[in-house]
Amino acid sequence: MFKNASIFFSLLLSICLFAQERDSISFKNGIDRPSILSTHQFGIFSSRINQNFKIAPPQNSTISINYTSGNHFHPFVEAYFPKDPNIRRQMSQNVWYERWRVFKFENQETTPADYMNIVIDAVIKEFRVNYNIPISKEHEIGLTLRSYVITKGKHPFSLFTSDETIEWFHSNVAGGEDPFGRRYYGLNQVNFRYEDRNGRTLQLNANDFFVGGLEFNHFYYPSFLRNDKKHIYVNFGSHLGLNTSKFNSALDYGISLNGVKRLILKNKNEINFGLGASVLHKNFINFKSDNIDLGNNTYLGSFEIHAEFTKYTESGNYHAFGINHHIQTRFNQKEEEGYYKLLGKWREINGGWQNGVATLYHTLLDWNFIYTYGRRNYKLSLFIKQDLEVNNAPDFQTGISLAIPIIQK
Repeated sequence: MFKNASIFFSLLLSICLFAQERDSISFKNGIDRPSILSTHQFGIFSSRINQNFKIAPPQNSTISINYTSGNHFHPFVEAYFPKDPNIRRQMSQNVWYERWRVFKFENQETTPADYMNIVIDAVIKEFRVNYNIPISKEHEIGLTLRSYVITKGKHPFSLFTSDETIEWFHSNVAGGEDPFGRRYYGLNQVNFRYEDRNGRTLQLNANDFFVGGLEFNHFYYPSFLRNDKKHIYVNFGSHLGLNTSKFNSALDYGISLNGVKRLILKNKNEINFGLGASVLHKNFINFKSDNIDLGNNTYLGSFEIHAEFTKYTESGNYHAFGINHHIQTRFNQKEEEGYYKLLGKWREINGGWQNGVATLYHTLLDWNFIYTYGRRNYKLSLFIKQDLEVNNAPDFQTGISLAIPIIQK
């Protein structure tokens, strides 16, 4: 299945290259930002929002192809959520790793509790195709198709995100020898299973391929908020996401607000600063009653700060170097962290055994480093994502994007 996906990707790329025109483009339209969304094990089943740091709709329709690869590792962990308020109160008075002494689950009659378990070990690859269409001087619409492949992450297809590469880094550069138990459980394998608190199971195997969904985005660039003298630009976004996997068949809805400040240097190079925020209503409409519970927070909020330096060449092309700090709100309701009970193989690995559940209660923070080479007939972007919280959701992610404008005949 993975080979079929690679063939599809190569064929689509070839078609796009033949479709390009040499003199087409809206050239250096604000900040170059490919899709940097994480391959989070819950996030891939919902439509999350990419912030938009363009300053105007593109002059021509643009097609872009994004490929990203993220390494995930969460050992098996179980979670109990007692329903009795008195037991919750007792649990909250103890550190989470001592709560197993307080709450002894027997059965649902004597000690009622919600239960879930999760284990994630895979390299998740995302293929995203975007088609953006300008419809006026102030409006733009975009269509996105996203799909995923669950892989073992072997070389050479996962050179930077494989288990071997990450463990080599831990052993020789930083983090210490195998701090999370990858070697204990084995490298280059897939173990992807989640049982939600309703008893429904999500399971994926090596080389499983699925289409995550179709997204519709509309961006409005109001002229009354555009200040060309001070080089300040604002846009609003509205977003609809149709999730199509068998685990989550639903419609998401969201809105976003983005701003860009441009500084033009004396040598005609430039620095751009972007600020963006968004909120997504997950499962605004459910199309079936047995969707997997992908977090009991109804809303996902995100916030981004982006800085980019652009160096133009004598031939008029450019090199852009960007740094992006991305923040996303937690998947589960914060108060549950105060009384849940976690069980795992804490005696057998060095640390991080709790992250499969604990991460769902943490704000996700990551840094992205982006390089873009731009010409008048294409833009090529590369990025790396590092989760500085070290909660493996994902641990490390890389991506590449090719954007090509298409002349309107």
